[in-house]
Amino acid sequence: MIDPGTTQWLIVVAIHLAVIVRAILLDGRDSYSRAAWLLLLIALPVAGVILYFLFGEPWISKGFRKRGQHIDEELRQFAPHPSQLGDVASLTANAFRTFEAASGWPVSIGNTASITPDSDTAIDMLVTDIDSSKKTVHLSFYIWLGDNNGMKVVEAVCRAARRGVTCRVAADAIGSRALIRSPHWTMMRDAGAHLCSLLKVPLGLGFLVGRRTDLRNHRKIAVIDGRITYGGSQNCADPAFLVKRRFAPWVDILVRYEGPVARQADIIFAAAWSLETGEDLRPIMSAEPPALSADGFPAIATGTGPLSPRGTMTDMFVSVFAEAQADVTITTPYFAPDPPLIGAIVAAARRGVEVQIIFPHRNDSQIVGAISRAYYPVLAKAGVRIFEYRGGMLHAKTLVADDTLALIGSSNMDRRSLDLNFENSILSQSVELTAQVRERQCRWLSDAIEIDRDAATNRPIPRRFTDNLLTIVAAVF
Repeated sequence: MIDPGTTQWLIVVAIHLAVIVRAILLDGRDSYSRAAWLLLLIALPVAGVILYFLFGEPWISKGFRKRGQHIDEELRQFAPHPSQLGDVASLTANAFRTFEAASGWPVSIGNTASITPDSDTAIDMLVTDIDSSKKTVHLSFYIWLGDNNGMKVVEAVCRAARRGVTCRVAADAIGSRALIRSPHWTMMRDAGAHLCSLLKVPLGLGFLVGRRTDLRNHRKIAVIDGRITYGGSQNCADPAFLVKRRFAPWVDILVRYEGPVARQADIIFAAAWSLETGEDLRPIMSAEPPALSADGFPAIATGTGPLSPRGTMTDMFVSVFAEAQADVTITTPYFAPDPPLIGAIVAAARRGVEVQIIFPHRNDSQIVGAISRAYYPVLAKAGVRIFEYRGGMLHAKTLVADDTLALIGSSNMDRRSLDLNFENSILSQSVELTAQVRERQCRWLSDAIEIDRDAATNRPIPRRFTDNLLTIVAAVF
C-alpha cells in the first residue's frame, strides 16, 4: 500500500512531467523559446511549473478568440479599397504586402501627416482636434495619468461630450488603473462620454474572462471624426511621467495623420471596443471614408496582438528591414528579439546597409535593459552601430529605412510586443514624413554615446556567461 506522502510526491512528479511534455508539444513556439522553457522546468521544477502556468502560453479561450476574429472580419469590409497600389514604388511594395496580409485591408493612398514638435505640444494638438470635433472622438491609451496633459484630454473629452459629440474612451485596465479608479473617469462618464476599461481581469483570475492575465492593450490610438488619427509611442501623460519620475523626461514621438489611414486606425479601435463592450460600430465605420489628398502618400495602419497569427509583428519588422538598401535607423526602449528579427537586423548590416540602433541609457525595466545589452555583441559583430541616449527615457518606437519608409507605432522589439500585447503601427512611404522622423532621430543621436565595438565584442568570461544566460531568459517570455 502506497502511503499518502508517496502519493503526493507521485502527483507532483506527474504534473511536472505533464507540463514538460506540454511545453515540448505546443505548436507555433520557436525552438529557442521551447528550449528555454524546458531548461527552466528541469532546473526549477516547482517554480518552473508555476511560471509556466502563468506565462508559458499566450492562451486565449476559443470563445474570446472566435468573437474577436468575427468582429475583425465584419469591420474589415469598411476599410477604403483603392483600385490599385497607387504610387507605391516596386522596391517597397513587399513591405506593404506584408502589412496588408497582417491587417486584412489594402494600403491606403492620399494621406498627409506631420510629426508633432514635442510631447506637450502633441497633447495640445490633440486637444485642439477634440475641441473641433463634430461627430466622434475615439481614444485608446495604455497609460493615461491624471497629470497636466492627462487632465487636458479629460477636460477636452468632457467639453466634446457635452456639446453632443459621441466620445468613446478606452484605457487599459492595468496601465491606466489609477485614472479609471479616480473621479476624473467618473467626470467623463457624467459628461456623457462612453467609457471602457480594456482587458479587465477580476482578482487576477484570467480563466474567468478566458485569457492570460497579463495580456494587455498597449495601443495608443486617437481618431477624430474618422478623418484625423494620431499614431506613435506617446501615452496620455506628461513627459515627467510621475509614476516613473526618476527616468524622466520620457521621450516619445507622435504623428498626426489625415486621410484614409484614419479609417483603418478607427477600425482597429472599433474592433477592440466592440470586443469589450458588444457595441456594433459597423454603422459608423460604413460612413464615407476620408477624402484623399492629391499630393498625399501611401500608408497603412495595422493592429496586431494575441489574436494575430504568431510572428505577425516580427514579419512586419522584417519586411521593412528587407527593403532597406542604404541605411536603417531604429529606436526602441525594450529589445528582446526573436530569432527572425535579430536575424533580419544582422542580415541587413552584413549586406552593407548602415544600421543604427538607439537605446535608452537608463531603462525603467532593469531586466529588459540588461537583456538589450546582452545582444550588443551579436549586433556589433555584424557591423550594427549601437547608441545609448542620455537625455531621458527614450520611449519612442521608430524605424526608418532609406529616405522613404517610416514605421511608427506602439510596438517594442521585445517578446511582449511581438507576441502578447495588442499593438498598433503605421507604415508610410513619404519622403517628407521620413525626413521629419529622421531629423528627430538625429536629434536623439546628438545626445547619445556610441558603444565601442571592441568593448562590446571582447567581453570577460563572467560577462559573456551573464549575457548568454539573459538571452535564454528573453526567449522564455
